[in-house]
Amino acid sequence: MTCESEAIQPLNLPGGKPDLSGMSVVADGGVASALGFRASGVHAGFRADPNRLDMALVVADEPASCAAVFTQNVFCAAPVIVSRQHLDDVSFGTARALVINSGCANAATGDLGLQAARDTASIVGNAVGCPANEVMVASTGVIGVHIDTSVFESGTPLAVKALSRDGGASAARAIMTTDTHPKEFAVSFSGDGVGYDGATFTVGGMAKGSGMIMPNMATMIACITTDAPIESYALHSALKRAVERSFNKITVDSDTSTNDSCFAFASGAAAPGGSPFDSQGLAFARFEAALAAVCETLARQMAADGEGATRLITVRVAGAADDADADAAARTIANSPLTKTAIFGHDANWGRIAAAAGRSGARFEQSGVSIDIMGIPVLRGGLPVPFDEEEALRRFERPEIDIDVDLGAGASSTTIWTCDFSYDYVTINGDYRT
Repeated sequence: MTCESEAIQPLNLPGGKPDLSGMSVVADGGVASALGFRASGVHAGFRADPNRLDMALVVADEPASCAAVFTQNVFCAAPVIVSRQHLDDVSFGTARALVINSGCANAATGDLGLQAARDTASIVGNAVGCPANEVMVASTGVIGVHIDTSVFESGTPLAVKALSRDGGASAARAIMTTDTHPKEFAVSFSGDGVGYDGATFTVGGMAKGSGMIMPNMATMIACITTDAPIESYALHSALKRAVERSFNKITVDSDTSTNDSCFAFASGAAAPGGSPFDSQGLAFARFEAALAAVCETLARQMAADGEGATRLITVRVAGAADDADADAAARTIANSPLTKTAIFGHDANWGRIAAAAGRSGARFEQSGVSIDIMGIPVLRGGLPVPFDEEEALRRFERPEIDIDVDLGAGASSTTIWTCDFSYDYVTINGDYRT
């Protein structure tokens, strides 16, 4: 069928996929790809199924720079409070280890939960050979259930024994809850020409999360490691910037977890004896690009694995009056149940997208708005454009669905990643505790 829209050029807005220029993707890379780190994942007993891994451990060979970004949910979990305290309530410092359990969130557990998190840090610290305050603690699972620290006592020796440079995959699997698959990624970059000739630096990580995701900080649980020499305060600044453009730009269901935590460790092992990267220098710029690539890739993996999801949705908004308006419009579209269900139903219903943008609070004139779905122009100047419905159905078979919106009100833009809503989302969450 020939349509008038064939003469209209698609918007082709920038953004959507991580920029990997100047980097090499590490094959099967993950949280233990960087030098100076080992990881493991074991079945400790937090879950009844003996075949399901439920405890992850990441350990630095030596005390490492550590930074974190935590949930801003007032109803935060005990591990979040304790890990913040271990980083002197400034979210950066020095640490040796991160322990994560799945199956129990240790949230809404009062003083007993706080003591359990502290005891966990002591148990792991004794096994690793470091003070308790050099151990970060994270938990994920059901809220309101007290955690059994005796499981850490029996599970930690198993996790320590299993630590290896190849243990990243098992660690990523051990932190899963409703995730359908583990989420890992790593890249490397050269130090040539930026003061570290001959050195190759790696940034790798793992993450979990497929529900309760519209973080106001990071993601459900994530851990990033690098062997670049980064001081803790600079690592924190870089992590916050990376989180803002990655984990803070995803949504599955507009809920923020009580346990959201994103940790970053820097060992400096790829440049032993070398000076820390200058936060204003070219080496640091390469590191930040690699950090952003890892975080964005993990974030996209999380959005694509949203509970019950069948499609990853990338929402790009341009032409906004300012960054806040761009984010408001993109986030409202991405969170719209009507938009998400339309995508699941393979319905190029641009009216739901326009309506979501219109109620977002972003400032624009209706007559200035353009919308594309999967590269097909469907709205120009606030008015519908005829398009080929059969071609749209064919494009809905793609694993990633692009929604491009130009508000025609300014020069600001942003990208948000989300997923569709299927029947399974209701089933998964309706049956979560039972």
